[in-house]
Amino acid sequence: MAHFTSNTYQMKREILTFSKKISKKLSKPDRKFTADMTYGILASRSCLLTDIVDQLHEKPKKVNSVERLTRHLNKGVPVKTLRSYLNVVRKWVPDEPVVHIDDSDIAKPDGYHFESLGLVRDGSKSTDTKSVYQKGYHVTEACLLTNNNHPVSIFSKIHSSKEKDFTSVNDVTFSAMEHASSLLGKATFVLDRGYDDNKMFLKLDDLKQDYVIRLTAKCKLLFHGKWIPATRLRDQRKGKIKTSLYYKGKSHDAYLSHVKVQITASRKDIYLVLVYGITEHPMMLATNKRISSKEDVLKVAKLYFSRWRIEEYFRCKKQVFRFENFRVRNLRSINALNFYITLCMAFLAHLSMKPETNALKVSIIKTAAPVRKTVYFFYYRLAKGVSAILSYAKEGIRRWFRTKRPAYLQLRLKLII
Repeated sequence: MAHFTSNTYQMKREILTFSKKISKKLSKPDRKFTADMTYGILASRSCLLTDIVDQLHEKPKKVNSVERLTRHLNKGVPVKTLRSYLNVVRKWVPDEPVVHIDDSDIAKPDGYHFESLGLVRDGSKSTDTKSVYQKGYHVTEACLLTNNNHPVSIFSKIHSSKEKDFTSVNDVTFSAMEHASSLLGKATFVLDRGYDDNKMFLKLDDLKQDYVIRLTAKCKLLFHGKWIPATRLRDQRKGKIKTSLYYKGKSHDAYLSHVKVQITASRKDIYLVLVYGITEHPMMLATNKRISSKEDVLKVAKLYFSRWRIEEYFRCKKQVFRFENFRVRNLRSINALNFYITLCMAFLAHLSMKPETNALKVSIIKTAAPVRKTVYFFYYRLAKGVSAILSYAKEGIRRWFRTKRPAYLQLRLKLII
């Protein structure tokens, strides 16, 4: 028991140290709220406020603690908190940052009183041939890859077409691009099918950013002065460069080829990188990155295939922290809750970058009791280990925020005779 008590104390200290970096410029009540949310979500592996309060072990009644957290969420995310978070995350990325932008959904089929609830395509129930639509919200996310290739979010917005000031999903995506560009300066943006719109290419050119975007079959390119379907270029060529690529949990033998073309929007020279042997139809990747060797072609392909990590990031938020199970109803609170889940995901990224010999990290993984020894995505086992270690705590973190009061000075009477 002493071993786990020591681990629990170290884990609390690690969480609070991380939380203080994010909330250092806030008032004491706001710093405590940030710590409560981070600790409660990690300990309970849930975004339900009642589950979070259960892990805080506070003396006030449960309903009062839930109301306190709700009041803070209704205020939204303080600008200083968001700025501090981005400054911390920026230090984790390599010199040539990679930004993955993608959309997801939050399905609330039984919800009736949530603000601006719209219709979304439920990705968990839809297939390639059939789309299932449910009540819910859209989520636009921009993730950076850290030095150890784990995703951390730098932009996450929950939105709905039912909002009064809503314009389009493209405008939200453009906001994510502008946000990443201002934070990083120059980066490589990796986007999947559906983003091969002329507006996307023009926006990235305007921001002077590199990109790797997968094209759909309907896209047309300018080749030797003629507009031809990208699929024709794809079918006229064969892969000349053999390599091994990781896709959907498996390693595949792939064959690559490339050709210089022009895109419809700006008519600037770009490269079409073709990937054969992985999917039924060869993949078509458009990039404005310079290609002058075999290694450059391989780099472009690997950049695109690294995007599976943002898909795993979405899945982790939903499975580990039950992201779709929230109960707060207005969009301001929902987005604030989403930020604190993002903060917990960033804490897992922080743990993943620690050395393999780090005593706390070793204890976390040992406590998680993983089935596989080697994995490419550590967040699941880290979240499980952190929660298991904190389950031994008999009290929350309120003692770490005790008010310092001056010593009581007893009144002394001096008798004068």
